[in-house]
Amino acid sequence: MNISNSRRIVIKIGSALIAPDQDGCRARYLLTIAQFIVRCRAMGKEVVLVSSGSVAAGSHLFPEDAKNSSVVLKKAMAAAGQTEMMATWDRFFDFPSAQILLTHGDLRDLERYNSIRETVFTLLEHGILPIINENDAVTTDELKVGDNDNLSAMVAAAADADVLLMCSDVDGLYDKNPNLHEDASLIPQVSEISEDIYAMAGCATSQVGTGGMKTKIEAAEKATSHGISTYIVNGFKESTFEKLLAGENPGTVFLPYDEPMHAQQHWMTHTASEQGEIIVEHGYAEDLKDHAEPLAAENISHVQGEFSVGDTVLVRTEKGERLAKATTNYSSCLLNFLAEQEQTSDNGHLQESIGPVISGQDIAMLEKS
Repeated sequence: MNISNSRRIVIKIGSALIAPDQDGCRARYLLTIAQFIVRCRAMGKEVVLVSSGSVAAGSHLFPEDAKNSSVVLKKAMAAAGQTEMMATWDRFFDFPSAQILLTHGDLRDLERYNSIRETVFTLLEHGILPIINENDAVTTDELKVGDNDNLSAMVAAAADADVLLMCSDVDGLYDKNPNLHEDASLIPQVSEISEDIYAMAGCATSQVGTGGMKTKIEAAEKATSHGISTYIVNGFKESTFEKLLAGENPGTVFLPYDEPMHAQQHWMTHTASEQGEIIVEHGYAEDLKDHAEPLAAENISHVQGEFSVGDTVLVRTEKGERLAKATTNYSSCLLNFLAEQEQTSDNGHLQESIGPVISGQDIAMLEKS
């Protein structure tokens, strides 16, 4: 899969491209990217834009000594900068665009996640460019994704994209940090994301972005497991976009899984956050390693955290081995009650009277590292 034969593309743009001098939005790099989007659409491709930069775009509206101070001020910068950023993008296009602001809380709730999908699909159907950003003005530590690399991968999965482009300030993934080693070599293609690939990821080189190469690898892992070809490319070079339109690879491409994960399992594995943990007995843990198996109450050793019916939980062993993420049919309150009554004579009857704590189809197995 490359740009020339793709159907739907998600493009992620970082803060350094939006506001390279942190004094408001600049067209220096954005004009080339906007022209690329226009040309993609002219070729019949649907485009979704994930655009960072609201804090960087709005910081110049506040006193210089406030830029590195409180979280509250940064939220205010994001609120002010978001309008400037949207206005900048809108100036480049002769077609309509739409703003979607998200938190991880929106993505990890299945009902809201599906609502986001419907909104994106409807916008694309009507020829409107969705521009998506994390809602930095209101998000909290608990609800934030934290970086737009991973957000772009979640959006690409939600949008059923076939290509994800992450624009960086380097040409792609190198075998060592190119800023420190003159003999660093660009890796044009990655067929499998292993620990060795993660070891090559260095820190962010941009002064205004929050994502480094590691978050891009994480995002690539999320996207490729959904069957999405993922590129890391240099967004500062005009030649990057000319090569992409010609069907060439100007950076690093991560090949998609031959057998992508089912959409529900992908959401549970890579987007939903576990609200608690269910620790299972050894016998069930061994069975689960082979295939998804419904979890009965009597197979539970104990639970940790507080969760409700329908929440995503982590299933693990007593030794801490992560086995799966799953949707629970019962709350932590009830499961704790069953655990506390374990020694009573009527507990077995109570356990047998309830259905599976986790159904087999609601389990997403976790890959072993």
